[in-house]
Amino acid sequence: MDQLLAIRALARVIEAGSFTRAADSLNMPIATVSKLVRDLESHLGVRLLQRTTRRLTVTPEGQDYYARSSRVLRDLEDIDGAFNLARGKPRGQLRVDVGGSTARDVLIPLLPDFMALYPDIRLELSVSDRSVDLVGDNVDCVIRGGAMESSSLVARRLGEAVLITCAAPAYLKRFGTPAYPEELKNGHRLVAYVSSDTGRPVPFRFERDGKPAEIKVDHRMGINESNAHLAACVAALGIVQTFGYAAAEALGDGRLVEILEDWRPARYPFQLVYPQARHVPHRLRVFMEWLLEVFPARVAACPDPKLRAVATTSFTHSA
Repeated sequence: MDQLLAIRALARVIEAGSFTRAADSLNMPIATVSKLVRDLESHLGVRLLQRTTRRLTVTPEGQDYYARSSRVLRDLEDIDGAFNLARGKPRGQLRVDVGGSTARDVLIPLLPDFMALYPDIRLELSVSDRSVDLVGDNVDCVIRGGAMESSSLVARRLGEAVLITCAAPAYLKRFGTPAYPEELKNGHRLVAYVSSDTGRPVPFRFERDGKPAEIKVDHRMGINESNAHLAACVAALGIVQTFGYAAAEALGDGRLVEILEDWRPARYPFQLVYPQARHVPHRLRVFMEWLLEVFPARVAACPDPKLRAVATTSFTHSA
């Protein structure tokens, strides 16, 4: 048995979720991929996958073996990559985890340039608003906002985002425009962003004259995904607090109006986080250097306050 080939086959089956897709990506017959996995299971003396006619399930032993062997495969890629370093050709698979609105509005619009610069890097994006275990989930790096909690990770500052409070014109026509944060407690409907990690709503944050404040009020709706959170605001379901880059397009075309702009809170930090290691893979290093150059301006996108007057005039005249 070619154990290295069998490990690659197992990894691809688990990542693809089926033998058929794994065989296609490896350019092998399905029977060959299936035999490699069976031989690996016989060699180890454990069942790695549970197969039925309808589904494929990874056993606990399979999950453990995959996590460990994947690191070996990636180390081998790093070794191969080191020999290409002198020629400036980083290669291999790079797995990046990023939040929903950050992927849509910041990272993905920038990626064509990166893919053109480094055609031998295979990029795999995991897009969700939940925290991931970089080692357990086999991720090279994550892009996230907020403070870093784990001392076992390395963080590089990527810039700061503007936090704004906004609502749809139809909502403001019905409920009025609050003049100061405390008014949110007086009959307004809020759509809270709920943390996928804690299950708790994130408080609305404000700041004026250097004095920060939080408003904790009952919310009419809670949503734990950033794109859906903004969509609820556009649908006039209530007031939200979100990143300026995420709301910029809707503000520009009048679907949203910024409110309480004089109480914008402090900017929100974003960072790229990766595991501590003596050797940073070349593919991760070039991605990080590229991101540090292009990401800060994109994430800091700030709606022009004049957009509020334009949008407000638009919905007032149509009333």
